[in-house]
Amino acid sequence: MHFKRAATSVFFLFCILITYVNSQISTGDLSGQINVIHVAVPFLTIAPDSRSGAMGETGIATEPDVNSMHWNASKYIFAKEKMGAAISYTPWLRNLIDDINLAYVSYYTKLDQNQAIAFSLLYFSLGNIVFTNLAGQPDGQHSPNEFAVDAAYSRRFSDNLSGGLAFRYIRSDLTGGTYVGGLRSRSAQAFAADVSAYYFKDLTIADKDSRLAFGLNIANIGNKITYSENQNSQYIPITLKIGTAWIVEIDNFNTITLAADFNKLLVPTPPIYGVDQDTGEQTIIAGKDPNVPVALGMLQSLYDAPGGFKEELREITIGIGAEYWYYDQFALRAGYFHEHETKGNRKFFTTGMGVKFNIFTLDFSYLVPVFRNNPLANTLRFTLAFDFQSPGRPRNPRTGI
Repeated sequence: MHFKRAATSVFFLFCILITYVNSQISTGDLSGQINVIHVAVPFLTIAPDSRSGAMGETGIATEPDVNSMHWNASKYIFAKEKMGAAISYTPWLRNLIDDINLAYVSYYTKLDQNQAIAFSLLYFSLGNIVFTNLAGQPDGQHSPNEFAVDAAYSRRFSDNLSGGLAFRYIRSDLTGGTYVGGLRSRSAQAFAADVSAYYFKDLTIADKDSRLAFGLNIANIGNKITYSENQNSQYIPITLKIGTAWIVEIDNFNTITLAADFNKLLVPTPPIYGVDQDTGEQTIIAGKDPNVPVALGMLQSLYDAPGGFKEELREITIGIGAEYWYYDQFALRAGYFHEHETKGNRKFFTTGMGVKFNIFTLDFSYLVPVFRNNPLANTLRFTLAFDFQSPGRPRNPRTGI
C-alpha cells in the first residue's frame, strides 16, 4: 500500500521545511559535505510564539513571558505578573500548501514568591492524505498530526537565579495505523524532560539601568521512538540551548533588548559508511556508531562528527534578535537565524511587532528567507497573550528593575 501523490508531497515538503533529512555523503575529503542530523518529531524545534519568532528565534534568556515553556521554563518565577495565558497560531508552508498548521497554548501561575508552575500544548497538523491500493483506487484517508503536552515547575534559588523542570508527553500519528511495506504502522510516543536554569544581574552603565541575563536549557531528554515494530528507533530532538540577553532601559519610555541563542542537537551525527574489502560488509570509516542508548548518544554527539571539531561547530545554530518597547505599549522586533549549509541551510531574517493593551498583548512576526524559493518564505505567526496582574500591585516597567 502506498500514499497518493498528494500525501507524498505533504511529507516531502515537511521534511524540506525542518531540514532534518537523511543525506548520502561521499567518502574522502569531508570539507563542505552535507551531513544533516536526522531526528523524529522535529516539530518540537519550531518556534511557536510570535515574540521569539520575530527575534531570530531567540528566547533562552530574554525577559520571561507566558511562552517561556518552549524556551526556558525556569524563567517563569521571574515573570512580572502573577499568571498569564496565551494562544499562538502559525499557518505553516503557506507558499506551498494550505493545510499545515501549528498551534500553541500556554499558561503559568505563581504559587508564591519562590515557585511557579506552567502548562502548554503544542499541536501540529499536517493536513490530509488519501491512501490508495495498488490499483490506484482510494482506500481511506487520514489527517496526520503530532502534539506535545507539557507541565513545568520553576523555582527561585536566590534573587537572581532560578531553575526549572519540564515534563513532556509526545505523540506522533503520521499514518493512521495503515500498512506500509506489508507492516502495520502505529503512532509513535515518547516521554521527555527539560532541565533549565536562568540567571540575571542588574547593572548601571552610562547612567542607564540595564539587566544582563543568561539561560541554559537541555530540552527533550527522552526515549527514542518508532512507527512500527520492525523499524529502527529514532532520536527525538534532544537539544542543548544556551542564550544571553541584555535589556537596557534608556528612559521611562524606551527599552531595548539584544539577545543571542546558540543551539546544538545532542543527537549522534551520521557517520560515513564504506565497504570492507575483505568481508564485503558495510562498515564505518569515519565517525561513530549512532545506534547507541540515549544517554551515550547525548555524550557522543559532542565529539562524533566525521569531520571532527570543525564539523561539530557547524552543528551549532545561531539566533540573534533585538526588541524595542515604547512606553510598555508598542514593540518592534527583528532578528536573524543561521544554520550551516551542510547541516540544513536554514538562513532567514525575522521581523515583527507587538501591541500591549490593559491585560492582553497582540504579537505578530514575519519570516524572510535569505534564499529564493525557500519553503519557509512568508511564514507568519500570531500570538494573543493575557497577563493577569496581582491585586493591588502596580505594573512594573519592561525591565522589572
